[in-house]
Amino acid sequence: MATTVNSPVAQITAARRPVDHLWAIARISIGWIFLWAFLDKAFGWGFATPAAKAWVVGGSPTTGFLKGTGDKALGGFFAGLAGQAWVDWLFMAGLLGVGLALVLGVGTKIAAGAGTAMLVLMWAAELPLDTNPFMDEHIVYAIVLIGLALAGTGRTLGLGNLPVVRRNAWLQ
Repeated sequence: MATTVNSPVAQITAARRPVDHLWAIARISIGWIFLWAFLDKAFGWGFATPAAKAWVVGGSPTTGFLKGTGDKALGGFFAGLAGQAWVDWLFMAGLLGVGLALVLGVGTKIAAGAGTAMLVLMWAAELPLDTNPFMDEHIVYAIVLIGLALAGTGRTLGLGNLPVVRRNAWLQ
């Protein structure tokens, strides 16, 4: 029996190439980075955020990083955003949303776009960079996120094969 490229069988089979698994592992890994950042900042589990500075006890997840950018090129702008409630909420919602979407493999294109925007803003806040004229991990992660979006990785090791996801392009 011959299958066409658009058939469900061909689509599921195509998502089982080794490179698809590699992209899926990259998707889950970067998703975990975002999700872990949310969890640690929210609950202060002591990795990057001590318990006394957790978001759930009134700490600001943006203050430490953004206040430290005051001497940078765009530091005045970013330092002015530090600790504002709407910035904290937006940042934490972004970390949680991007992290969950990437780990689950649903909404990966939206998550890749939002995650790229967040990473580029964090990169811009640190300009000029201390260790390289322009490249750092924020840009590398952003490039990988763009690759994830283009590769359509949610179907491999994710929930992207669910009928509701396949019927709704915005969930892919």
